[in-house]
Amino acid sequence: MLFDSLQFILFYIVVTILYFSIRHRGRVWLLLLASCYFYLVFKPIYILILLVTIIVDYFAGIWIAQSEGKKRKLFLVLSLIANIGFLAFFKYWNFFNGNLTTLLDLMGMVNPLPDYQLELPIGLSFHTFQAMSYTIEVYRRKQEPEKDFIIYSLYVMFYPQLVAGPIERPQNMLPQFHTYFKYNFENLKSGLMLMLWGLFKKVVISNRLAEMVDYCFDNPTEHGGLTLLVAAVFYSFQIYCDFSGYSDIAIGAGRTMGFTLMRNFDVPYLSKSIGEFWRRWHISLSTWFKDYLYIPLGGSREGEWKLYRNLAIVFLVSGLWHGAAWTFIIWGGLHAAFQILARMRDRLVKVPKNDFLSIVFTFILVTLAWVFFRAKGFYNAKVILTKILTFDFFSGYSMPYNGTEFLFCWLLIVVLFLKDIFVKEISVKNTPAFYAKFVGLAFLCYFFGVFSGDQFIYFQF
Repeated sequence: MLFDSLQFILFYIVVTILYFSIRHRGRVWLLLLASCYFYLVFKPIYILILLVTIIVDYFAGIWIAQSEGKKRKLFLVLSLIANIGFLAFFKYWNFFNGNLTTLLDLMGMVNPLPDYQLELPIGLSFHTFQAMSYTIEVYRRKQEPEKDFIIYSLYVMFYPQLVAGPIERPQNMLPQFHTYFKYNFENLKSGLMLMLWGLFKKVVISNRLAEMVDYCFDNPTEHGGLTLLVAAVFYSFQIYCDFSGYSDIAIGAGRTMGFTLMRNFDVPYLSKSIGEFWRRWHISLSTWFKDYLYIPLGGSREGEWKLYRNLAIVFLVSGLWHGAAWTFIIWGGLHAAFQILARMRDRLVKVPKNDFLSIVFTFILVTLAWVFFRAKGFYNAKVILTKILTFDFFSGYSMPYNGTEFLFCWLLIVVLFLKDIFVKEISVKNTPAFYAKFVGLAFLCYFFGVFSGDQFIYFQF
């Protein structure tokens, strides 16, 4: 079920009204059943994967808490194997098997393993990581095991953040599912406004920019470097508005019912370094990798070279997490290289700081790396970057837009920047101005939105 569909609007209204109409235990059941329906709309059969992992992790949490020594670690490992096993099979089997086939072909051998045509379950990476954080936190004795199976199931299945995050920690969400939230008009207003702003970013900005991005990235050989450069910049804002728009709708939907979900974006394109960018972009994933991979590897505690190693491992794994393709691994490797080279530079040379130039330079690096993230294969990425970096600007076809639409896209990007910089949270004071802003934003979404039926970009992960 897409957040920018009429079906979701009707679903959200019915679920929220029912939520405030029944008692606490009934609310838990309502949200769990609603979340199951929300997921079943995508691909019904894959809800069985969620059911299996929920059962495994629920009992694993209890057994981990009750055990000591090697038994305790064994139950954690079994839980992680179950979660990572599903993720590896559905997301990475064909990638690794295809690469194995290529390698064996070079050696004159035949790959005996079958090549399954698998469709990736929606949001598998997200709810897998959320489930893993629960058993890891129980193992670390930072979270008591959840004895209520229904509430634990809701922790994994909660519909606002089920398929694309934010990836929540059990310490934040489990206590909230035990809490009875009274109806709060302020939460309702601020939640609805945040949902509407997220919808605006998705249908008015992201979907509009996608038209040019798709036009250029799908056939890069037919375009000049200037066209491809604009498309690359547009993609930077397309993916930001698409994913942060989803996060805003998810956080807003939860807020209207009283739930607090973590912030997932913090004006990332105003970052003055790649390290800062990752503290502002997809915060729930960045902190997940930091807490469960980077720090266990040793973080920055064991010397500079091991720090570089740890950064490389984390970002290569992050690239692979985003997609089963070499382009994603290259994208992760580039971000690792950017950070490692910046740290080496800072150790060797005192570079004068200029905030504006730092922001521009960081944005350029991020945008160039996004080319690998978006391109349909390494060859397309190579063509795009070659034309941009060699200033082959004027060969090929021109923009797919008329002048008015093209300028409108840039105007939307400027509006986005101004809002992110100067208006951290839209005021929801009970005044005519608030209702005028709400109605005006809804008007803009309806009349200027591009309702293409495309899924949110991060649904593929």
